[in-house]
Amino acid sequence: MNAVGTIYVAEGADIDRAEDTAARLGIAICRGEPQTDGNPVLYLTAQGLSLTDGRQTMRGDFTDDIPRLRRNNLGGELLVRAARVKAEQPTALDATAGMGEDSLLLAAAGFHVTMYEYDGVIAELLDDTMRRAAKVPELADAVGRMTLVRGDSIEAMKKMTSSPDVILLDPMFPERQKSALVKKKFQLIHRLERPCDVQDEMLNAAFALAPKKIVIKRPAKGEFLAGRTPSYSLRGKAIRYDCIVPCER
Repeated sequence: MNAVGTIYVAEGADIDRAEDTAARLGIAICRGEPQTDGNPVLYLTAQGLSLTDGRQTMRGDFTDDIPRLRRNNLGGELLVRAARVKAEQPTALDATAGMGEDSLLLAAAGFHVTMYEYDGVIAELLDDTMRRAAKVPELADAVGRMTLVRGDSIEAMKKMTSSPDVILLDPMFPERQKSALVKKKFQLIHRLERPCDVQDEMLNAAFALAPKKIVIKRPAKGEFLAGRTPSYSLRGKAIRYDCIVPCER
């Protein structure tokens, strides 16, 4: 059941797209300004799709990340360093896509990234972000290597017959809901995310695919995912990437 029950459509917005979104999510569609009563709703305007509760409004925007994607900066990104593997055309599976910022970094670094997002509302917001980013010259190349799949990554991994080079896991945990790690612009969207209660199942599904590397994003002082010690870790001030090389274990 979606935490969001309505999509509002502003004058001048694409009504056909709004109807498609409403149908996918099984929610109501209304024209005009959002009526929230403090509850989150979707709002489609000519500028894009946003989530709002009347107090906060959130719309994905990859243009904020353009400086990070420049060649002289990208190589220093902790995630890019953690995911580095030997492959001519590396592939990555982002099992917990969220709003796609991590996948964008990997795509900019040359990975072909398949992103899975189980929450329908977040997936719609990410899809909208990618649509707009594809029209920005500095982002188009990277976004062209990103593929969004709406659905459960664990079930998808169990059915795969081939493995990506890298699997990225960034599970949502209860302690992160109030953490300073949650950027202010994303606080609203975290109301939609459920804490991860399938740590072992997620990690086991990743292991079963035998990728070259599993990269797990964690708070700097957070516990290891499912209690499994990584092969090595890369640490930043607030974030740590635990890297597991399955062939070494």
